[in-house]
Amino acid sequence: MRVITNRRLVEFAREHPDADEPLQTWRKLIESNDFQGFNELRKTFRALDIYGDKYIFDIRGDHYRIITGISFIQQICYIKHVLTHAEYDKGKWK
Repeated sequence: MRVITNRRLVEFAREHPDADEPLQTWRKLIESNDFQGFNELRKTFRALDIYGDKYIFDIRGDHYRIITGISFIQQICYIKHVLTHAEYDKGKWK
């Protein structure tokens, strides 16, 4: 699956250096698989939620969130937001 765009992960990690390794591990797992749906994603990412058309990944023990849009047919994962838990709780990403 292709990730668009890694730039958001890199920029977030500049402000939150402890997030860099978990974010890049997440990216590599996404890129190295051809997920066919939510259930397949959930097998790899147990801390995964869905909200409308958004897939929400918990990163680094619930410290961070990656909010994505995914096209399983096109095999593209669009990173919409990378947030701290506190930013996520404010709900502005909805």
